[in-house]
Amino acid sequence: MLLRQAARAGKQAVPETFQGVTKHRIEAVLKVIDRLTPDIVDAVFALLDDQNDSWFSNAPDGAKFCHGATTAHVGAHVGILQRNASIKLDREGRDYWIKPLRVLGAIEAIYLDPVSMTFYSGHIVAKSPNCAYRLENEFKRVLQADEKEWVEMLKSWIREDKVRERAELQARLAAESRQFLDTKHSDLIESACTHYITRFLPGYEILYVDDGDGDRITKEDCVRLEGAGITISLSDAMPDVLLWNRDTNYLWVIEAVTSDGEVDEHKISKLQKLAERYGKAGIGFTTVYRTWRDAAARQGRHKNIAPGSYLWILEDPSKHFLVEVFPS
Repeated sequence: MLLRQAARAGKQAVPETFQGVTKHRIEAVLKVIDRLTPDIVDAVFALLDDQNDSWFSNAPDGAKFCHGATTAHVGAHVGILQRNASIKLDREGRDYWIKPLRVLGAIEAIYLDPVSMTFYSGHIVAKSPNCAYRLENEFKRVLQADEKEWVEMLKSWIREDKVRERAELQARLAAESRQFLDTKHSDLIESACTHYITRFLPGYEILYVDDGDGDRITKEDCVRLEGAGITISLSDAMPDVLLWNRDTNYLWVIEAVTSDGEVDEHKISKLQKLAERYGKAGIGFTTVYRTWRDAAARQGRHKNIAPGSYLWILEDPSKHFLVEVFPS
């Protein structure tokens, strides 16, 4: 019986070990590297799960949960299977129970290509539901090592040069993976920054660009945001691009859409609250698409672009369009 089915039946949903690793060993290892929290322990245990089939509907044949799991998968595994609760961990909590091990290289970012049904290194297509994580092999070997060996193995693993080597390797593999996969979303964000801002938003400077799935806000972003008098928390909406005009104290948001994520009324409401919280004069919004065909395909079904926002099409870049409601 699958673990999820066992959980629904009220039975023991998870065993005492996955791949020979207990939570006690995970706690001991995390304590040494100063990453010990209950959520991180349970997240690591989830990523060791070699008994549950992959929760991706289009996973490779024979793939298990440990071969790649999204933040939502891990959150559900922890909250529902391990803790026997009805609420999974908040997916935005990845900054608390995924990121602390990613910066050390203990957790790797991967991407499941839905066409080839293959896992690739790196979050190649930003914000995709196919972005996932898995444990790094050397870190997993530390967890699996004999009682007399794991401490020395961990000391070797946490040496600064080893951390740097892992980071460089993961970056190189992600770059290589990009050669095989479509990166339309990141490319569209880059085009918007290069062409749309220059033409239609003179005087605005970029505070941050969210075209990846690692650090949502980098140290450099924090410096720019602080200069603009803004702090963004996990509860705030995270647009693809946030801009600021020093002269007018006005913010602007750009959302690049290749699959979803238009500027809708919910997003406007949340980001207007952000602007008000920090005393900004106002905030504007633009949804960008690559082609008219993309825009028509999305809006033919959803019709969700908010009134008062703008629309820009990359293949027709010389103009943008204000969305207005016909007065009743």
